[in-house]
Amino acid sequence: MNSAEIRQKFLDFFASKQHQIVPSAPIVVKDDPTLMFINSGMAPFKDYFLGNKPAPNKRVTDTQKCLRVSGKHNDLEEVGYDTYHHTMFEMLGNWSFGDYFKKDALEWSWELLTEVYKLPKDRLYVSVFQGDDSENLPMDQDAFNIWKGMLPEDRILMGSKKDNFWEMGDTGPCGPCSEIHVDLRTEEERAQVDGKSLVNNDHPQVVEIWNNVFMEFNRLADGSLVKLPAQHVDTGMGFERLCMAIQGKRSNYDTDVFQPLIHFVAQEAGVTYGEDEKKDIAIRVMSDHIRAIAFTIADGQLPSNNKAGYVIRRILRRAVRYGFTFLNFKKPFLYRLAEVLADQMAHVFPELKQQLGFVQRVIEEEENAFLRTLDNGLKRLDALEDTFKQNNNTIDGKTAFELYDTFGFPLDLTALIAREKGLKVDEGGFGKEMEQQKNRSRNASATEQSDWVILQPDVVNEFIGYDCDTSEAHIVRYRQVKAKNKNEYHLVLDKTPFYAESGGQVGDSGYLISDSEQVEVLDTKKENDLILHITSKLPKNVEAGFRAEIAAERRNFIRKNHSATHLLHAALRTVLGEHVQQRGSLVNEKVLRFDFSHFAKIDDAELRQIEHIVNERVRQAIPLDERRNVPIDEAKNMGATALFGEKYGDFVRVITFGSDYSVELCGGTHVHNTGNIGYFKIISESSVAAGVRRVEAVTATAAEDYMQQQLNELNAVREVLNTQSNVSGAVQKMQEDLKAIQKQVEQFELKQLTGMKDALAQQAVKLDGVNLIAQRVELSSADYMKKLAFDLRQVVDNLVLILAAEIDGKPQIAVMLSDNLVQNKNLNASTMVRELAKEIKGGGGGQPFYATAGGKDAAGLDAVTAKAQDMVASMISK
Repeated sequence: MNSAEIRQKFLDFFASKQHQIVPSAPIVVKDDPTLMFINSGMAPFKDYFLGNKPAPNKRVTDTQKCLRVSGKHNDLEEVGYDTYHHTMFEMLGNWSFGDYFKKDALEWSWELLTEVYKLPKDRLYVSVFQGDDSENLPMDQDAFNIWKGMLPEDRILMGSKKDNFWEMGDTGPCGPCSEIHVDLRTEEERAQVDGKSLVNNDHPQVVEIWNNVFMEFNRLADGSLVKLPAQHVDTGMGFERLCMAIQGKRSNYDTDVFQPLIHFVAQEAGVTYGEDEKKDIAIRVMSDHIRAIAFTIADGQLPSNNKAGYVIRRILRRAVRYGFTFLNFKKPFLYRLAEVLADQMAHVFPELKQQLGFVQRVIEEEENAFLRTLDNGLKRLDALEDTFKQNNNTIDGKTAFELYDTFGFPLDLTALIAREKGLKVDEGGFGKEMEQQKNRSRNASATEQSDWVILQPDVVNEFIGYDCDTSEAHIVRYRQVKAKNKNEYHLVLDKTPFYAESGGQVGDSGYLISDSEQVEVLDTKKENDLILHITSKLPKNVEAGFRAEIAAERRNFIRKNHSATHLLHAALRTVLGEHVQQRGSLVNEKVLRFDFSHFAKIDDAELRQIEHIVNERVRQAIPLDERRNVPIDEAKNMGATALFGEKYGDFVRVITFGSDYSVELCGGTHVHNTGNIGYFKIISESSVAAGVRRVEAVTATAAEDYMQQQLNELNAVREVLNTQSNVSGAVQKMQEDLKAIQKQVEQFELKQLTGMKDALAQQAVKLDGVNLIAQRVELSSADYMKKLAFDLRQVVDNLVLILAAEIDGKPQIAVMLSDNLVQNKNLNASTMVRELAKEIKGGGGGQPFYATAGGKDAAGLDAVTAKAQDMVASMISK
């Protein structure tokens, strides 16, 4: 049975049990501050478990893309080394929201595994929660009794709270769980050791494949447990492990989930998988990591140096580093592997195939950048090699961490390179530096929040801001949050006109007004499907009636900018092509920013055309056509543009400005007709990442202010040039005059440099057969210092040259040596310049014959030349 059949049989089985099959949510999380990525099958359904909104279907089944590389669930360092941990994996799941419970869930799981998939019953073990006295939780006797009707008691194992009580996080829904484990060892191995002793003991062939979680409790911030109003079932089965079990393999990587990728990597590397463990690990790492990289990019997360983007960049660099070190991939390769993955997954996750060109472009650019960084890191190690040898042949922890933090060198790569150079690494020092960084990160992001105080438990918050700027409202729940030494409150209203930050549009601000007070709403954000009104204080009477009132003028400018992004998107596709897809946006009251896929800089003529099209649509005063609760298939038939990486329900909101121009799925606020925008002006175009461009623009009064500012600057230039016409011609003449003057200055300086060279050559001091020149000189650039050094090298034999200069207010040193002194006297310019740089509180390096250094203390330059003679005399006398 191949992997595609295994996946489909799971979905078909639960569809036969009246479950609705739903598509995977995007792997990148957008409206949940507690998660960067979907890390479990239940994450997209948190609102149903939390009771924030009712589930549209009581029974659901799916296969969910998941990523576990950060936070509590972090499997990254195991990936490639063992047989069953992965970064991106599929979680097959079936869900009951207040419907069936333990009996159906357990009996169906047994039926599917043993009757549909035909797994041998005697190779399966199950575990149930044994209870926990500290939590006053009894043993899960119900689950035990259900299992006892299906398999012998000696294969029903008791599990501790650690293994058999599942929690979403520090707070939230939780409950006992019952796991199913499979023993994939050979008959000989099974005869020697009983499988039950290996369950939950990290044995690579005795693994958990399915977990049935019974959501019964809610964990509060004080650690206590309270019963949920309804009981739910949350199950998760690791697809890759299931394939290993059904296909009779001893490793997930031996299944057809990974073999196409592994075969491609091995073939391109010119190696045979299975012959060299280090190469095998590298092949597994690359085959695994491309899945996480490609799917997160396709779902809208670009590699970057922040948060989720940094996680993806780190995974990508880990893959590149393994290929670079063990498979000799010195040029970009991962991006080619994405095509193999896209073809393999096209039938279940078509979004990757649809965006393959864009995804490959981003990956290739990231690979190129990291390969350059690797090269720079290697040069950094080479430059410091002498220092390490003087430090007991040890790369100190601080340098090892710098290589990790700045150049992306994992500790094992630094250790590998160190061994090749006869060095070792201070791993303890590295660990201390790493822990300090983690502490800084934890302190920067630390938050403390109280449990929700529920005032109206059965009321669901309702957004009415499309139609109203004000509404009567009551607080249905609130909590206190402390972050970065600031205290704030999150209020949830029964109905609200406040738009919560989403889809690039910022959240509303405004006021909650009662008969006795006025509380300012600083911002509005979304947590899953809860609309949070953020305030700096709690209303004195939280049960009072309030008038919720947004800052209407601010919202009006936000509307203008948001509608302008829709017009801009359509214009970009008209001018640049249908390949243009939105990759991000920011819409606030001051500016709009629009990121989109495109592989070249937009020239001025194209920008003018785009701007003209948008303003033409503004002048046409096209009325807004807003349609709510449109079935998703109907919206797609209308030609609505959907964004990759967004999660859409069965019903959507469609925003149209001219049915033949702009039709988009959108939840934001908009003008009533395009004429309200007033005027649209592009203020910049730039690159954000490989294959992603950014346009920033302003509208309405902000556009008027921008144009007036530009006119004021133009008038100021006219005054300086003393001309009212042909400003560009006057500027061009000024540039030509400046170039002529610069050329004269350059010729004068070169003439001075020749004179300085001749004078210095005459000042050489003979020292035991060496011509030493150690002088402080006046130079205007580091380039001139380098030229002077190389010119002197041509006219002075046996030269040891030390130049010291203050350039642009900063001290600089250059050391130049004749080749014969490097070869015969073992002199080294890098070693010498680092020693001399101590006098100017700096450092440097370079090649054995030429090296430079910079510093912080120009007052030490005279000490450099004074120190030089004694240092050189000491070196050449050895």
